[in-house]
Amino acid sequence: MFYIILLGLLFIGAVLVIIRKKVNIHTAAMAAVMALGIVTQGVLLNFFGLSFFLGSFGKILSIADLALWMAILVSIGMTIYRGEFKKLHYTNPINRFGIGTWVAGTSICGIMFFKQFGAGAEAQALAILNAGLWIIYIWISLIGFKELKDTSFGQQSHGVLLLTTVSTQSLVLLFNTVFADVPGILNAALIFFGLLFYSVSAWFILKRYAVRGWNIAKDWNNTNCIFHGALSISGLAMYKSGVVAHQAAAWFWLAVFLVFIVVETIEIVRLVRRIRIYGLKEGIFTYDVTQWSRIFTFAMFFTFTFFIESPVQAVILNTGIWIILMLLIVELFLSADSLRRKHVKVPLALGKESSG
Repeated sequence: MFYIILLGLLFIGAVLVIIRKKVNIHTAAMAAVMALGIVTQGVLLNFFGLSFFLGSFGKILSIADLALWMAILVSIGMTIYRGEFKKLHYTNPINRFGIGTWVAGTSICGIMFFKQFGAGAEAQALAILNAGLWIIYIWISLIGFKELKDTSFGQQSHGVLLLTTVSTQSLVLLFNTVFADVPGILNAALIFFGLLFYSVSAWFILKRYAVRGWNIAKDWNNTNCIFHGALSISGLAMYKSGVVAHQAAAWFWLAVFLVFIVVETIEIVRLVRRIRIYGLKEGIFTYDVTQWSRIFTFAMFFTFTFFIESPVQAVILNTGIWIILMLLIVELFLSADSLRRKHVKVPLALGKESSG
Protein backbone atom coordinates (compact mmCIF):
# COMPACT_ATOMS: atom_id res chain seq x y z
CA MET A 1 0.00 0.00 0.00
CA PHE A 2 2.88 2.35 0.82
CA TYR A 3 4.28 2.05 -2.69
CA ILE A 4 0.88 2.64 -4.30
CA ILE A 5 0.43 5.82 -2.25
CA LEU A 6 3.98 6.93 -3.08
CA LEU A 7 3.38 6.30 -6.78
CA GLY A 8 0.18 8.34 -6.66
CA LEU A 9 1.82 11.25 -4.84
CA LEU A 10 4.83 11.37 -7.17
CA PHE A 11 2.61 11.07 -10.23
CA ILE A 12 0.33 13.90 -9.08
CA GLY A 13 3.35 16.01 -8.19
CA ALA A 14 4.93 15.50 -11.61
CA VAL A 15 1.69 16.33 -13.41
CA LEU A 16 1.25 19.49 -11.32
CA VAL A 17 4.79 20.60 -12.19
CA ILE A 18 4.07 20.06 -15.90
CA ILE A 19 0.83 22.07 -15.65
CA ARG A 20 2.18 24.74 -13.30
CA LYS A 21 5.31 25.36 -15.36
CA LYS A 22 3.45 24.90 -18.65
CA VAL A 23 6.13 22.48 -19.73
CA ASN A 24 5.87 21.33 -23.33
CA ILE A 25 7.19 17.79 -23.11
CA HIS A 26 9.75 17.14 -25.84
CA THR A 27 9.01 14.16 -28.06
CA ALA A 28 12.15 12.41 -26.78
CA ALA A 29 11.49 13.27 -23.11
CA MET A 30 10.86 9.60 -22.36
CA ALA A 31 14.65 9.21 -22.71
CA ALA A 32 14.76 10.27 -19.05
CA VAL A 33 12.57 7.26 -18.18
CA MET A 34 14.86 5.02 -20.24
CA ALA A 35 17.97 6.37 -18.52
CA LEU A 36 16.59 6.16 -14.97
CA GLY A 37 15.19 2.71 -15.65
CA ILE A 38 18.37 1.17 -17.02
CA VAL A 39 20.44 2.77 -14.23
CA THR A 40 18.07 1.23 -11.70
CA GLN A 41 17.62 -2.21 -13.26
CA GLY A 42 20.84 -2.67 -15.21
CA VAL A 43 23.52 -0.76 -13.32
CA LEU A 44 22.69 -0.57 -9.61
CA LEU A 45 20.95 -3.95 -9.48
CA ASN A 46 23.87 -5.75 -11.11
CA PHE A 47 26.67 -3.86 -9.36
CA PHE A 48 25.37 -3.87 -5.78
CA GLY A 49 23.66 -7.24 -5.93
CA LEU A 50 20.12 -8.58 -5.83
CA SER A 51 19.66 -8.31 -2.06
CA PHE A 52 20.38 -4.57 -2.23
CA PHE A 53 17.59 -4.03 -4.70
CA LEU A 54 15.07 -6.30 -3.08
CA GLY A 55 14.88 -3.67 -0.37
CA SER A 56 12.79 -0.55 -0.34
CA PHE A 57 15.42 1.64 -2.00
CA GLY A 58 15.19 -0.18 -5.33
CA LYS A 59 11.42 -0.07 -5.25
CA ILE A 60 11.39 3.66 -4.46
CA LEU A 61 13.66 4.38 -7.44
CA SER A 62 11.40 2.26 -9.62
CA ILE A 63 8.31 4.04 -8.30
CA ALA A 64 9.86 7.43 -9.14
CA ASP A 65 10.59 6.30 -12.69
CA LEU A 66 7.12 4.83 -13.13
CA ALA A 67 5.56 8.08 -11.89
CA LEU A 68 7.61 10.06 -14.42
CA TRP A 69 6.54 7.67 -17.19
CA MET A 70 2.87 8.08 -16.27
CA ALA A 71 3.19 11.87 -16.07
CA ILE A 72 4.77 12.06 -19.53
CA LEU A 73 1.97 9.89 -20.90
CA VAL A 74 -0.54 12.34 -19.44
CA SER A 75 1.36 15.22 -21.07
CA ILE A 76 1.24 13.43 -24.43
CA GLY A 77 -2.47 12.86 -23.94
CA MET A 78 -2.93 16.58 -23.24
CA THR A 79 -1.33 17.45 -26.60
CA ILE A 80 -3.85 15.15 -28.30
CA TYR A 81 -6.71 16.80 -26.38
CA ARG A 82 -5.50 20.29 -27.36
CA GLY A 83 -4.97 19.28 -30.99
CA GLU A 84 -1.22 19.94 -30.78
CA PHE A 85 0.07 16.39 -31.18
CA LYS A 86 0.85 16.59 -34.88
CA LYS A 87 2.65 19.92 -34.62
CA LEU A 88 4.72 18.94 -31.57
CA HIS A 89 5.49 15.29 -32.25
CA TYR A 90 4.91 14.40 -35.90
CA THR A 91 5.40 17.22 -38.39
CA ASN A 92 9.21 17.33 -38.24
CA PRO A 93 10.42 13.99 -39.68
CA ILE A 94 13.61 14.05 -37.57
CA ASN A 95 11.83 14.82 -34.31
CA ARG A 96 9.29 12.10 -35.14
CA PHE A 97 11.90 9.40 -34.49
CA GLY A 98 11.91 10.51 -30.83
CA ILE A 99 8.66 8.60 -30.39
CA GLY A 100 10.95 5.58 -30.12
CA THR A 101 11.66 6.67 -26.55
CA TRP A 102 7.98 6.05 -25.76
CA VAL A 103 8.39 2.42 -26.79
CA ALA A 104 11.73 1.90 -25.04
CA GLY A 105 10.60 3.80 -21.94
CA THR A 106 7.47 1.66 -21.71
CA SER A 107 9.59 -1.47 -22.12
CA ILE A 108 11.78 -0.61 -19.15
CA CYS A 109 8.70 0.24 -17.09
CA GLY A 110 7.18 -3.12 -17.97
CA ILE A 111 10.37 -4.83 -16.82
CA MET A 112 10.31 -2.87 -13.56
CA PHE A 113 6.63 -3.71 -13.00
CA PHE A 114 7.49 -7.39 -13.36
CA LYS A 115 10.79 -7.57 -11.46
CA GLN A 116 10.17 -5.11 -8.65
CA PHE A 117 6.48 -5.67 -7.97
CA GLY A 118 5.71 -9.10 -9.42
CA ALA A 119 3.08 -7.69 -11.77
CA GLY A 120 2.83 -10.68 -14.11
CA ALA A 121 -0.44 -10.31 -15.98
CA GLU A 122 -0.27 -6.52 -15.85
CA ALA A 123 3.25 -6.48 -17.29
CA GLN A 124 2.24 -8.91 -20.03
CA ALA A 125 -0.72 -6.71 -20.99
CA LEU A 126 1.61 -3.70 -21.08
CA ALA A 127 4.03 -5.64 -23.30
CA ILE A 128 1.26 -6.40 -25.81
CA LEU A 129 0.12 -2.76 -25.86
CA ASN A 130 3.72 -1.67 -26.28
CA ALA A 131 4.12 -4.01 -29.24
CA GLY A 132 1.18 -2.24 -30.86
CA LEU A 133 2.83 1.13 -30.22
CA TRP A 134 6.07 -0.21 -31.72
CA ILE A 135 4.26 -1.26 -34.92
CA ILE A 136 2.83 2.26 -35.28
CA TYR A 137 6.21 3.80 -34.55
CA ILE A 138 8.03 1.66 -37.10
CA TRP A 139 5.43 2.50 -39.73
CA ILE A 140 5.82 6.24 -39.26
CA SER A 141 9.61 5.79 -39.08
CA LEU A 142 9.62 4.12 -42.48
CA ILE A 143 7.70 7.12 -43.78
CA GLY A 144 10.27 9.29 -42.04
CA PHE A 145 13.19 7.52 -43.72
CA LYS A 146 11.56 8.15 -47.08
CA GLU A 147 11.11 11.84 -46.29
CA LEU A 148 14.75 12.11 -45.20
CA LYS A 149 15.81 10.61 -48.50
CA ASP A 150 13.64 12.89 -50.60
CA THR A 151 14.01 16.19 -48.72
CA SER A 152 16.70 18.40 -47.21
CA PHE A 153 15.84 17.10 -43.75
CA GLY A 154 18.28 14.26 -44.42
CA GLN A 155 21.12 16.76 -43.96
CA GLN A 156 20.04 17.14 -40.31
CA SER A 157 20.12 13.42 -39.48
CA HIS A 158 21.53 12.44 -36.09
CA GLY A 159 21.44 9.67 -33.52
CA VAL A 160 17.71 9.96 -32.81
CA LEU A 161 17.18 7.79 -35.92
CA LEU A 162 18.85 4.92 -34.05
CA LEU A 163 15.89 4.80 -31.69
CA THR A 164 14.30 2.54 -34.30
CA THR A 165 16.88 -0.04 -33.20
CA VAL A 166 16.67 0.75 -29.48
CA SER A 167 12.87 0.47 -29.42
CA THR A 168 12.91 -2.82 -31.33
CA GLN A 169 15.50 -4.49 -29.11
CA SER A 170 13.77 -3.18 -25.99
CA LEU A 171 10.76 -5.28 -27.00
CA VAL A 172 12.97 -8.37 -27.08
CA LEU A 173 14.15 -7.68 -23.52
CA LEU A 174 10.60 -6.96 -22.36
CA PHE A 175 9.09 -10.07 -23.93
CA ASN A 176 11.81 -12.33 -22.56
CA THR A 177 11.30 -10.86 -19.10
CA VAL A 178 7.53 -11.04 -18.72
CA PHE A 179 6.71 -14.11 -20.84
CA ALA A 180 7.93 -17.58 -19.91
CA ASP A 181 8.45 -18.84 -23.45
CA VAL A 182 9.07 -16.49 -26.36
CA PRO A 183 9.36 -18.19 -29.78
CA GLY A 184 12.94 -18.17 -31.01
CA ILE A 185 11.85 -17.06 -34.47
CA LEU A 186 10.20 -13.97 -32.96
CA ASN A 187 13.35 -13.06 -31.06
CA ALA A 188 15.51 -13.60 -34.13
CA ALA A 189 13.17 -11.60 -36.37
CA LEU A 190 13.04 -8.61 -34.01
CA ILE A 191 16.80 -8.59 -33.51
CA PHE A 192 17.36 -8.84 -37.27
CA PHE A 193 15.03 -5.94 -38.00
CA GLY A 194 16.62 -3.94 -35.20
CA LEU A 195 20.05 -4.36 -36.79
CA LEU A 196 18.59 -3.57 -40.21
CA PHE A 197 17.19 -0.31 -38.84
CA TYR A 198 20.63 0.38 -37.36
CA SER A 199 22.23 0.03 -40.79
CA VAL A 200 19.72 2.34 -42.44
CA SER A 201 19.95 4.93 -39.66
CA ALA A 202 23.76 4.83 -39.62
CA TRP A 203 23.81 5.37 -43.39
CA PHE A 204 21.76 8.57 -43.08
CA ILE A 205 23.84 9.87 -40.17
CA LEU A 206 27.25 9.07 -41.64
CA LYS A 207 26.16 10.54 -44.97
CA ARG A 208 25.53 13.83 -43.16
CA TYR A 209 29.00 13.87 -41.61
CA ALA A 210 30.83 12.54 -44.68
CA VAL A 211 30.93 16.02 -46.21
CA ARG A 212 33.30 18.84 -45.32
CA GLY A 213 32.31 22.03 -43.57
CA TRP A 214 30.61 20.79 -40.41
CA ASN A 215 31.77 21.93 -36.97
CA ILE A 216 32.25 19.33 -34.26
CA ALA A 217 31.27 21.76 -31.48
CA LYS A 218 28.07 22.91 -33.19
CA ASP A 219 26.99 20.09 -35.50
CA TRP A 220 27.78 16.89 -33.59
CA ASN A 221 24.60 15.98 -31.71
CA ASN A 222 24.32 14.54 -28.20
CA THR A 223 22.19 11.72 -29.58
CA ASN A 224 25.07 10.38 -31.69
CA CYS A 225 26.23 8.44 -28.62
CA ILE A 226 23.32 6.11 -29.44
CA PHE A 227 25.69 4.69 -32.07
CA HIS A 228 27.09 2.46 -29.34
CA GLY A 229 23.97 2.44 -27.14
CA ALA A 230 21.88 0.86 -29.88
CA LEU A 231 24.55 -1.81 -30.37
CA SER A 232 24.76 -2.47 -26.63
CA ILE A 233 21.03 -3.09 -26.31
CA SER A 234 21.18 -5.25 -29.46
CA GLY A 235 23.95 -7.37 -27.94
CA LEU A 236 22.08 -7.65 -24.65
CA ALA A 237 18.91 -8.69 -26.50
CA MET A 238 20.86 -11.36 -28.41
CA TYR A 239 22.37 -12.72 -25.20
CA LYS A 240 19.26 -12.57 -23.00
CA SER A 241 17.00 -14.14 -25.63
CA GLY A 242 19.46 -16.93 -26.34
CA VAL A 243 19.64 -16.11 -30.05
CA VAL A 244 23.45 -16.22 -29.88
CA ALA A 245 25.84 -18.20 -27.69
CA HIS A 246 28.11 -16.53 -25.14
CA GLN A 247 31.16 -16.67 -27.41
CA ALA A 248 29.36 -14.94 -30.28
CA ALA A 249 28.00 -12.33 -27.84
CA ALA A 250 31.58 -11.75 -26.64
CA TRP A 251 32.74 -10.98 -30.18
CA PHE A 252 29.78 -8.65 -30.63
CA TRP A 253 30.68 -6.95 -27.34
CA LEU A 254 34.20 -6.34 -28.69
CA ALA A 255 32.73 -4.59 -31.75
CA VAL A 256 30.52 -2.47 -29.48
CA PHE A 257 33.54 -1.59 -27.34
CA LEU A 258 35.45 -0.36 -30.39
CA VAL A 259 32.49 1.77 -31.52
CA PHE A 260 32.25 3.10 -27.95
CA ILE A 261 35.92 4.16 -28.02
CA VAL A 262 35.57 5.91 -31.40
CA VAL A 263 32.35 7.77 -30.52
CA GLU A 264 33.49 8.83 -27.05
CA THR A 265 36.82 10.04 -28.42
CA ILE A 266 34.86 12.33 -30.73
CA GLU A 267 32.79 13.40 -27.72
CA ILE A 268 35.91 14.33 -25.73
CA VAL A 269 37.19 16.47 -28.62
CA ARG A 270 33.74 18.06 -28.88
CA LEU A 271 33.71 18.72 -25.14
CA VAL A 272 37.02 20.60 -25.29
CA ARG A 273 35.92 22.62 -28.32
CA ARG A 274 32.59 23.59 -26.75
CA ILE A 275 34.26 24.79 -23.56
CA ARG A 276 36.66 26.92 -25.61
CA ILE A 277 33.84 28.46 -27.68
CA TYR A 278 30.96 28.73 -25.20
CA GLY A 279 32.59 28.48 -21.79
CA LEU A 280 31.94 25.90 -19.07
CA LYS A 281 28.33 26.84 -18.24
CA GLU A 282 26.89 27.17 -21.73
CA GLY A 283 29.21 24.60 -23.24
CA ILE A 284 28.37 21.58 -21.07
CA PHE A 285 26.25 22.62 -18.06
CA THR A 286 23.11 23.76 -19.86
CA TYR A 287 20.17 21.35 -19.80
CA ASP A 288 18.98 19.65 -22.96
CA VAL A 289 16.63 16.67 -23.10
CA THR A 290 19.03 14.83 -25.43
CA GLN A 291 21.60 14.64 -22.63
CA TRP A 292 19.60 11.77 -21.14
CA SER A 293 20.70 9.69 -24.13
CA ARG A 294 24.28 9.76 -22.80
CA ILE A 295 23.24 8.29 -19.45
CA PHE A 296 21.15 5.67 -21.22
CA THR A 297 23.96 4.64 -23.58
CA PHE A 298 26.61 4.49 -20.84
CA ALA A 299 24.28 2.48 -18.60
CA MET A 300 23.37 0.14 -21.44
CA PHE A 301 27.03 -0.49 -22.27
CA PHE A 302 27.66 -1.14 -18.55
CA THR A 303 24.77 -3.64 -18.44
CA PHE A 304 25.94 -5.49 -21.56
CA THR A 305 29.49 -5.58 -20.20
CA PHE A 306 28.26 -7.08 -16.92
CA PHE A 307 27.13 -10.24 -18.70
CA ILE A 308 30.13 -10.64 -21.02
CA GLU A 309 33.49 -11.73 -19.62
CA SER A 310 36.51 -9.86 -20.95
CA PRO A 311 39.97 -8.81 -19.72
CA VAL A 312 38.68 -5.28 -19.09
CA GLN A 313 35.30 -6.21 -17.59
CA ALA A 314 36.26 -5.44 -13.98
CA VAL A 315 37.85 -2.12 -14.92
CA ILE A 316 34.80 -1.00 -16.91
CA LEU A 317 32.36 -1.99 -14.17
CA ASN A 318 34.32 -0.58 -11.23
CA THR A 319 34.94 2.77 -12.92
CA GLY A 320 31.77 2.93 -15.00
CA ILE A 321 29.45 2.75 -11.99
CA TRP A 322 30.81 6.03 -10.59
CA ILE A 323 30.90 7.78 -13.96
CA ILE A 324 27.26 6.87 -14.57
CA LEU A 325 26.17 7.98 -11.10
CA MET A 326 28.07 11.26 -11.50
CA LEU A 327 26.43 11.90 -14.89
CA LEU A 328 23.03 11.08 -13.41
CA ILE A 329 23.47 13.46 -10.47
CA VAL A 330 24.61 16.28 -12.77
CA GLU A 331 21.69 15.66 -15.12
CA LEU A 332 19.15 15.64 -12.28
CA PHE A 333 20.58 18.93 -11.04
CA LEU A 334 20.44 20.49 -14.52
CA SER A 335 16.87 19.25 -14.97
CA ALA A 336 15.74 20.72 -11.65
CA ASP A 337 17.57 23.98 -12.36
CA SER A 338 15.94 24.20 -15.79
CA LEU A 339 12.47 23.80 -14.27
CA ARG A 340 13.28 26.32 -11.54
CA ARG A 341 14.44 28.92 -14.06
CA LYS A 342 11.48 28.39 -16.39
CA HIS A 343 9.44 31.57 -15.90
CA VAL A 344 5.82 31.27 -17.01
CA LYS A 345 2.89 33.59 -16.55
CA VAL A 346 0.07 32.27 -14.44
CA PRO A 347 -3.30 34.12 -14.36
CA LEU A 348 -4.33 35.29 -10.90
CA ALA A 349 -7.80 35.81 -9.49
CA LEU A 350 -7.64 39.60 -9.91
CA GLY A 351 -6.81 39.31 -13.58
CA LYS A 352 -3.12 40.13 -13.10
CA GLU A 353 -0.25 37.87 -14.02
CA SER A 354 2.81 36.81 -12.08
CA SER A 355 5.93 35.00 -13.19
CA GLY A 356 6.71 31.77 -11.38
